[in-house]
Amino acid sequence: MIKSGIDQDALVKMFSEATTKQAEALRQAVSEATLKALQGRELTLANIRKVLTTVTQATSAGAAQNPAGAVDIEALLSKAFAGMDAALLQAVQANRRALQQFVDQGANLQEKQLKSALANVEKMEDVFFATVSKAAQSASGPLQAPWEQVLKAMKLKGTDTGAQAISTVEQLMAQAQTALREGRATSLRAAQAMMDSYAALVSGVLIGMSEGLQPGAASTPSEGRSRKK
Repeated sequence: MIKSGIDQDALVKMFSEATTKQAEALRQAVSEATLKALQGRELTLANIRKVLTTVTQATSAGAAQNPAGAVDIEALLSKAFAGMDAALLQAVQANRRALQQFVDQGANLQEKQLKSALANVEKMEDVFFATVSKAAQSASGPLQAPWEQVLKAMKLKGTDTGAQAISTVEQLMAQAQTALREGRATSLRAAQAMMDSYAALVSGVLIGMSEGLQPGAASTPSEGRSRKK
């Protein structure tokens, strides 16, 4: 079954047959499926929730059919979460690059729409945890404990998505303040035109980022990350 651009049956089959030795392959598969689904729609929080819900439900359904013990199932679910995190990290980076275009033009991040876009980036990790937690609650009984352990561990550790979101907000705000002090300003008409299609803009950036990672593409310097204190 295809839902939200995701081949759920393929994910269910993978998780139902997987062993812990294949955990990294599962993480990669979940990451690619999640990212592809995110690229297929405007990158709004509502669409992100739908994609994360679908992926969580599919991996849960597969894990429920897996004959492995609870410890191994927890390890598999942990890789599923990591795969979603990797995809969502790229979504945050796409938002950053899109917002950077506004900052470079001297746009004020306190403008209503830009402020809202920045706020959405800031709460991306909270949306991630809340969505997966809610979707996991609908999983079969034996999966409740493993999912709870995965989520508990990741909340203590923090996600790459959350770390990148914090870094993005801090750096963009600092750059915007510098631009404001220097007196740079962008055309309100131009900024409004871009903001009216912001979600589509971010989707385009996300697709472009992935194309740049294809074999043969020129490599780019990796972006630094900051972790939660």
